Amino acid sequence: MDRLPPLNALRAFEAAARHLSITLAAEELHVTPGAVSRQIKLLEETLGLQLLHRGHRQITLTRPGAEYHRAVTKTIDALREATRRIKRRATAQRKQLRMRAYTTFAMRWLIPRLSAFHAAHPDVEVLLTASLDDVDFRREELDAAIRLGGGRWPGVTAHRLVDNILAPVCSPALLKGAARLRKPVDLRHFTLLHSIARPDDWGHWLEAAGAAAEVDAASGMTYQSSSMAYAAALEGQGLAMAQMFLVQDDLDAGRLVLPFRKTVDMGDYTYYLIQPAGRAESAPMQQFRAWLLGEFGAG
Repeated sequence: MDRLPPLNALRAFEAAARHLSITLAAEELHVTPGAVSRQIKLLEETLGLQLLHRGHRQITLTRPGAEYHRAVTKTIDALREATRRIKRRATAQRKQLRMRAYTTFAMRWLIPRLSAFHAAHPDVEVLLTASLDDVDFRREELDAAIRLGGGRWPGVTAHRLVDNILAPVCSPALLKGAARLRKPVDLRHFTLLHSIARPDDWGHWLEAAGAAAEVDAASGMTYQSSSMAYAAALEGQGLAMAQMFLVQDDLDAGRLVLPFRKTVDMGDYTYYLIQPAGRAESAPMQQFRAWLLGEFGAG
């Protein structure tokens, strides 16, 4: 019986052949380019075939390499899917739910309300992670995710959650300072607070408010996330351009105020619960989806 090639060597070859790059394969596998090259060399020696043409800055597949890559890819995909099915069965038995959301959405809206879901469904464990990265249900162990966009992603079912309304917010104390904030153009005398993840929000609102020519939409201070910008606004450091539903609790409690009535509705560009299309929905996922849509009044 022929001995199977080393799995690490197969993974290195598959990644390098897919990217046509040793460097990108190394980044994906979290190893050095030298380690990838050694694994591919080992695989070639095991097979007695040259799989790659190695140029100065790029690699290409030999004819046997292209044929072998198709076979390896098919096998790895089949193994990945089998692993996913087995883990999904085990997860279903444990009633675990794997979710991903944005950091600000998770911290300011979802986490404060998860206790209500757990109270209603004490046997379901929600495993929540936060990331700005795109979601790939084919390669990741996720049941669902919260994404911001237009509602159309390939290979997913999307449920619209909420109207995405933008408006400036600030601490009440900021309005008691020497500078007055009566009209949008007065914002040029105040610090604007920005999020790296949402660089255009102030520009959208200022344009709608007719103050884009007088107020520099890029001025002020920039933070890693919207939650950090909201925290700065709560401390009186300036005005944040807020997604209203994420600061509603602070508005209701008087910790933040709306200095203007003008708001901007982002339309279909809003938050959605997305799930992989064509995958059977588990009972915990059904329960979570119903609860989440109900919380937003979207059920």
